[in-house]
Amino acid sequence: MLNVDPGKATNRTVVTFVGNPEAVCEAAFQAIKKASVLINMAKHKGEHPRMGATDVCPLIPVSAISMDETAEYAKKLGERVGKELKIPVYLYENAQTNPSRKNLSLIRAGEYEGFFKKIKLPEWMPDFGPSEFSAHTGATVIGAREFLVAYNINLNTTSVRRANAIAFDVREAGRIKKDSNPPVHIPGTLKSVKAIGWYIQEYGIAQISMNLTNLNVTPIHTAFEEVAAKASARGIRVTGSELVGLIPLKSLLDAGTWFLKRQQRSLGIPESEIIKIAVKS
Repeated sequence: MLNVDPGKATNRTVVTFVGNPEAVCEAAFQAIKKASVLINMAKHKGEHPRMGATDVCPLIPVSAISMDETAEYAKKLGERVGKELKIPVYLYENAQTNPSRKNLSLIRAGEYEGFFKKIKLPEWMPDFGPSEFSAHTGATVIGAREFLVAYNINLNTTSVRRANAIAFDVREAGRIKKDSNPPVHIPGTLKSVKAIGWYIQEYGIAQISMNLTNLNVTPIHTAFEEVAAKASARGIRVTGSELVGLIPLKSLLDAGTWFLKRQQRSLGIPESEIIKIAVKS
């Protein structure tokens, strides 16, 4: 199964594919190899944080494989990319044993422009590949993690500042209270959620761009409703949303069921109708 989702404003394409581990790793390697030829990072601009032509490559256990096994495949893929393609590779999440280097946002901090110096720091030597930052390919992050849903919510505003305010309201990391000394951290309302606000030129609107990292903690319908509530409190309306990549069937069924219950409707309908309710809601 293959899903391709290009984004004009982000200048970033998300490619999702499902298969047996060996086939997935081979396809990922060939994709990273092709990207290293076709994409010149020295000329790349986009709204989304990035550090390389293949910015990040997560392996996700779907069925009949453990996370530990998936992490081993990620390590083997990272070693091959570093050795054969001469691209600096950083491991993350469950493939990374160093706690200070597990988080993608910490690895990516400074982005492409800052990595020419960052890669020279002893604590940021790559796990595989050269300790030289290629202006053409940049670096790549490879790891093993749980299913993550990339989910964007549209707002009826063009203000990135207001979109970010809503993102800070809901994301687990929250915000730092202004003018507080010492700094006071105010957590957001949604656990296992990362979020930022940005402006999407092709839509002419601002969006809340979210990563739902644990759907058991914060399901997609909960994230949607909470953003709608926080936006409304700021005089802004949610006008729609979009998925980037794949989502588990159960998540859509859970969402459709939740909305049906709110409408006090019967749940005795086909799965296809429950999914339609989820999408329309």
